[in-house]
Amino acid sequence: MPSMTTSKVQRWDQHGREHVVRVEKAGIQRQLICGTCDWRKNAQFLPWLKAEEHLAEAHQATVDPSATGG
Repeated sequence: MPSMTTSKVQRWDQHGREHVVRVEKAGIQRQLICGTCDWRKNAQFLPWLKAEEHLAEAHQATVDPSATGG
C-alpha cells in the first residue's frame, strides 16, 4: 500500500472564517476533502486548483493567507 501524504489549501471568507480543503495523496491519486462541508472529490491533476475553486464557489473564501501584502 502506498504511503499517504496530506497537504491543505486554506482560504478565508469575507467574514474572517477559515475554510480548509485537505489534499490527501496516495500514489498518483489525490482526494480533496473540505473541512467545512465535507465535500469530497478525487483529482489526479491540478488538485490544489480544484480545491481553490471549491472554496471560492461554495464558501466565497478567496483570501489567501500566504499572499504577501505590500
